[in-house]
Amino acid sequence: MRPLNFPDYDFRLKNSENSTHIYDVIRKKFVVLQPEEWVRQHVVKYLLVDKGYPKSLINVERQLTVNHLRKRYDVVVFKSNGHIDVLVECKAPSIHITQRTFDQIARYNLQLQADYLMVTNGLEHYCCKMDLDAEKYRFLTDIPEFSR
Repeated sequence: MRPLNFPDYDFRLKNSENSTHIYDVIRKKFVVLQPEEWVRQHVVKYLLVDKGYPKSLINVERQLTVNHLRKRYDVVVFKSNGHIDVLVECKAPSIHITQRTFDQIARYNLQLQADYLMVTNGLEHYCCKMDLDAEKYRFLTDIPEFSR
């Protein structure tokens, strides 16, 4: 896999059934290493190592229903009170981040009501702070570090 715009992290990799798998510390299992998964695992490590979020507050690839359609979010970070703090949408490095990508995460956030959004393809990262009452957002240079 190609290098991404994240710090270097150690990952557990294994080859089986003619494909490479990467260990997901959140799901506690090996998953097939696809380009989007490579980005997702970097985001998880970034949240854990660099931003200090506890593993117990991070959720990966869960289903949600948006407008009666089943969708999957990539990464969600909860606050200790159960409210969603950060919603992350991951794309493969070959996918350009466009308005359509932001529209996708915005639709998810109508239901999830996260305080912060992050969209990344591993090379470019876009973060914003949501003002849910005013239905506006403000772009940030990065998502905040974990605070209790």
